[in-house]
Amino acid sequence: MTSDPRYTEAYVWTWLPGATEPVVAGRLAREGTNLLFNYGRSYLDRPDAISLYDPELPLRAGILPLPVGLSMPNCLRDAAPDAWGRRVIINRIVRSNAKLADPADFDELTYLLESGSDRVGALDFQLSPSKYVPRAASAAPLEELLDAARLVEEGVPLTPELDAALLNGSSIGGARPKALIDDGDQKYIAKFSAQADVYSVVKAEFIAMRLAALAGIDVAPVRLTRSAGKDVLLIQRFDRERTGNSCRRLAMVSALTLLGLDEMMARYASYQELATIIRHRFTEPKATLRELFSRLVFNVLCGNTDDHARNHAAFWNGSVLSLTPAYDICPQGRTGQEASQAMLIDGDRRSSQLATCLDAAPSFLISRDDAEAIAADQIKTIQDNWDAVCEEASLQQIDKSLFWRRQFLNAFAFEGAPDALAQLAK
Repeated sequence: MTSDPRYTEAYVWTWLPGATEPVVAGRLAREGTNLLFNYGRSYLDRPDAISLYDPELPLRAGILPLPVGLSMPNCLRDAAPDAWGRRVIINRIVRSNAKLADPADFDELTYLLESGSDRVGALDFQLSPSKYVPRAASAAPLEELLDAARLVEEGVPLTPELDAALLNGSSIGGARPKALIDDGDQKYIAKFSAQADVYSVVKAEFIAMRLAALAGIDVAPVRLTRSAGKDVLLIQRFDRERTGNSCRRLAMVSALTLLGLDEMMARYASYQELATIIRHRFTEPKATLRELFSRLVFNVLCGNTDDHARNHAAFWNGSVLSLTPAYDICPQGRTGQEASQAMLIDGDRRSSQLATCLDAAPSFLISRDDAEAIAADQIKTIQDNWDAVCEEASLQQIDKSLFWRRQFLNAFAFEGAPDALAQLAK
C-alpha cells in the first residue's frame, strides 16, 4: 500500500485513568513504510502520565523502536477501524473527491484521522497537538443507520447526512455493518444484518452471548431490537464509565498486541501463550485463566470459530492488565463437519474439539477433572436454556433447526471427548 499524501503525522490523545478530558500523549509519524511514535515532552512531564502500553511503548523520551515484524505500534493499531469502518471511510472520501481519492493510497494514518473519535478504548488521533476537536456523528435513528449501512455494502456513495450518521461507527473494529448509538446513559454498539447473510447472524450472536452469560462467563450485556423490519443487536459498551454528564474512557489492548503480533502473523496467536502472559502480568491470574478457558470451551460448543486475537482484549491502567468482558461470540456458518479455531489451542493444534481444549487445560492451571466439569456445566446450560433463549430471540424454527447440532453442540466438538461429555450432549 502506498501512502495518502494528505497525512504524514497524527497526534495521539489519551484519556488518563479517571479523567473525563483527553491530553495529548505524543506524535505518530511516517518514516518510510513505518509509523513511529514518540511521547511529547509535556506528557512525560505530567506526574500522572502512564505508558500507552508497556512493553511496546515504554514511558521514555525519543522515537521508540518498533517490535520486530511490526510497521506501527500495535496498541495504536488497536484503535484503528477494521474492514467495515474502512469501507465507510473509503465511501466518504471517494464521494467527496472521486478524482483524487484512490483507496490504494490510504494507509493507517488515513484511517486513524478519518474515522470517528468515539473509538474503542482511551485513544484518539488528531492533526493538532494543542487543540482537541472530536469527530462526532450527528444523532440518527436506527432506520437511517440501517439505510446508510445498506448503501455502503452496495458501494453507493452516501449523502452527507447519512455519511455523518455513520461516522462514529467507522472507528469500531470488525467486518460486519455496525454503528454507535446512545440510549439514555448507556452507549451501545449496534450490529446489523449483512446483505450476504444466509441465516440470522444477528440472532445467532445474541443467543450465543445470552447462553454464555447463563453459563457464568463474563460477557457484555446484549439485547435485540428491530428497526425497518430488520433485527439489530445492541451490545453495551464496557470501555466507558458514566460519571455525571461525562464519560471516562477505559484503555484497552487486544490479545494481538499482548502477543506482539500483527494481522499478517495472527495465525500464530495461541491461547497457551496468552495464558502465560496472564500468569505473569494480569490481576487475579488464576481466576482470569479459568475465565479464558471457559470462553475457549464455549466457543467450541457454540461453533464460534472467529475467536481471533482481536476478539480478546484486556483493560490497561498503566501498570497491570485485566480481562475485559467477552464480546463477538458469534457462531459461524459451517459447510462441513470439521472446524478449527482462529487461535491455536494446544501446541500447533487448533481443532474445534473439546478433546483439544482438555489437553490444553494444564496451561490454564486447571486440572483435567475440573476442565471436564466446566465443559459439562456448559453443555447442560446450553441444553437447559436453549428453547427459552431462542424464544427470547423470536427465532424462527428454520434457523433454530439450522443452529442446533450444526453450530451449538455440533457433533465434531465431541469427537475424541470423554464418554461422559459425549453422552451428556446426546
